[in-house]
Amino acid sequence: MKEINGSWPVMLTPFQENGELDLDALDRLVDWYEENGSTGLFAVCQSSEMQYLSREERLTLAGRIKRRARIPVIAAVQGYDDPAQQKEEWEAMRETGVDALVLLTNTLSGPEGGMREFRRNLDRALEALPEGLPLGLYECPVPFKRVLEDEELAYAAQTGRFRFMKDTCCDRERIRRRLSLLEGTPLRLFNANSTTLLESLEMGAAGFSGIMANFAPDLCAWLCRFWHSRPEQARLVQNALSVSAHIEKQRYPVNAKDVLVRKGILRSCRSRSCDCRALSVLEREEVDQLDELLDFVRTRLGAEIGRKERASKVS
Repeated sequence: MKEINGSWPVMLTPFQENGELDLDALDRLVDWYEENGSTGLFAVCQSSEMQYLSREERLTLAGRIKRRARIPVIAAVQGYDDPAQQKEEWEAMRETGVDALVLLTNTLSGPEGGMREFRRNLDRALEALPEGLPLGLYECPVPFKRVLEDEELAYAAQTGRFRFMKDTCCDRERIRRRLSLLEGTPLRLFNANSTTLLESLEMGAAGFSGIMANFAPDLCAWLCRFWHSRPEQARLVQNALSVSAHIEKQRYPVNAKDVLVRKGILRSCRSRSCDCRALSVLEREEVDQLDELLDFVRTRLGAEIGRKERASKVS
């Protein structure tokens, strides 16, 4: 976790048709992310439908992914009002072996809370967590989106305890300020927004951690790796990802799971946050057409060859 960069997909959670976790499909999913160039995995996040998972299921997922993966794995932890229950949650997730625990910013301060509340709750968390344990921050949109103010981010970064931040502000100028604030600290910013990804990489962001890595993990990884050395092609990939990201406003995560079912990675598009039966024929066709467009971009890049090379290096 000292030097982290590249594409860190926000992982999906495979379910069986009966609604239970599908751990065999989870193994294939981990392999798919890795084979497509991902350099880390963000488990137990909103894309994982973490709000719909039991505590036991969250821990099972994190542990299974960590054991399967050959790249770093981080996981978000739920927030609790009871300090004892919160500490128990942190300890249980830490015992799964994940490389870092990710704190949700909306559990460190309420919607109207300011710097004082944020600092008080963050200090309490840091006192309770082992000093050598790498930590992350996630501006999770659910149940409300708590975008950090500059002084709050600077305070967290200066503690030296944080390594990863999933930025969901979707604001170029705020990202620019944030990267300036993070200079000289171990905290690395990972942009969740596809539209501003290339610009954020040019500004100094460490990489990507967003939904499009569930549709085109190879292209997300390619852009993070080659944006500097192949600028013209990087602009092509950026434009394709930006336009394609509108699919996120469709019936996600069911639409992403449906694609993976047809690729043979998942066995079901079952979801707890969205009824998979509501995915229409038209919506499936939209994703198919998106995939054809991305295949055209891959052909232009020669990304199919690059992906095979990366897969052989991993194995």
